Amino acid sequence: MFRGVFDYSFAAGEMIYFTGDTHFGDPRVLRIDRRPFSNMAEHDAALTVNWNETVSPQDDVWHLGDFAAKRAGLAQDMLSRLNGRKHLIIGNNDPIDTTAASGWHSVQHYAELTVDGRLLVLCHYPFRTWNQMGKRSVNLHGHSHGRLKPVPRQFDVGVDARNLRPVCLAQILPHASR
Repeated sequence: MFRGVFDYSFAAGEMIYFTGDTHFGDPRVLRIDRRPFSNMAEHDAALTVNWNETVSPQDDVWHLGDFAAKRAGLAQDMLSRLNGRKHLIIGNNDPIDTTAASGWHSVQHYAELTVDGRLLVLCHYPFRTWNQMGKRSVNLHGHSHGRLKPVPRQFDVGVDARNLRPVCLAQILPHASR
């Protein structure tokens, strides 16, 4: 299990991406979140294509929870189809089949990362306050499916808020650069 603050340094061509709330295999998202697909096969295929068009095998991806439905082997199968070194921040809809799948590089409920000198506080849930909030740290979260009113330096990275694909820090923060 990952613990503490991780300071990212990048090799040439490597990136770090963030996403969440993919809900692979869970038909509720078609109705509740009104995702533009007629069935789950179409949904899962489109999210997989979007992910792999964005993320290369050497990139890191932090998935901020609610990865896949509770169905034996589903999370493992989906992880094998997706590019990148995958890290899971556990969400409220992540069963043991998801958290125990062998395709994760790390699994935890919360993480703090330093990327390009900026502290990122990652959790499935949005916070009202977070570590070093007064020192320009950023809270990245999922869970709300793009429905929360924005707060300064707090960003929903779930697929519903991010065009159904992972995003990098430069896409989240207007003046961020690598």
